[in-house]
Amino acid sequence: EKMNSTMSEEPDALSVVNQLRDLAADPLNRRAIVQDQGCLPGLILFLDHPNPPVVHSALLALRYLAECRANREKMKSELGMMLSLQNVIQKTTTPGETKLLASEVYDILQSSNMSDMDNVNEMNYRRRKAQFFLGSTNKRAKTVVLHIDGLDDSSRRNLCEEALLKIKGVISFTFQMAVQRCVVRIRSDLKAEALATAIASTKVMKAQQVVKSESGEEMLVPFQDSPVEVEQNTDLPEYLPEDESPTKEQDKAVSRVGSHPEGAASWLSTAANFLSRSFYW
Repeated sequence: EKMNSTMSEEPDALSVVNQLRDLAADPLNRRAIVQDQGCLPGLILFLDHPNPPVVHSALLALRYLAECRANREKMKSELGMMLSLQNVIQKTTTPGETKLLASEVYDILQSSNMSDMDNVNEMNYRRRKAQFFLGSTNKRAKTVVLHIDGLDDSSRRNLCEEALLKIKGVISFTFQMAVQRCVVRIRSDLKAEALATAIASTKVMKAQQVVKSESGEEMLVPFQDSPVEVEQNTDLPEYLPEDESPTKEQDKAVSRVGSHPEGAASWLSTAANFLSRSFYW
């Protein structure tokens, strides 16, 4: 059941973990979530949840939290974190995209105390290993950078997130709110126009592609106006290993409007409350 706007009813696991994921998407909330007593242990418990979308959403939240360097040591040493990630990776019933996402989070935390160079080497080694095991499922992925007119607050970001998650072939995305950008990883057989069509479908935002000219200057290229047929994604979002080295600190990309810490804080306490009561399946 969908979450009630009044929050009077008991929220279900998926709505709680999706809320945490959305809070974690905002760089301004990442420290607070990891410092909170209940949230990290709760996310770790969600990794054992029988419902696959809950596990995937918890991993996306952890992936966002791990982008903040200052969080990594605490996350790595949190009871059960590394073990639960390994379980997700090794479980035969885990969908391929979810395994890749879990191994990406595992790698980031595992190499949190290495030097940058060791870090890159270790990541590349693990990535090759993952590609070897997953074989043909790992088609090449490409990165598309979008400039999105109208992407100026968290509700717009959520609209954008929903539109992108519906497209089959979208692997992951990171928002840089301060510059109204979204960096999207997609499978190489997906046309970038599909992203523009999905964003235009929100009626309040419009996307242009950011490309580099030969001289290295960034240019905005509008997409054609003819809508592209978008294949809807019925299962979990695909998530493949990045080709590049780990993303540089994106905590610098602070939302222009800023999030409302007090709103986040009250949500955190609701979530922590729910988490502490609900792990007796």
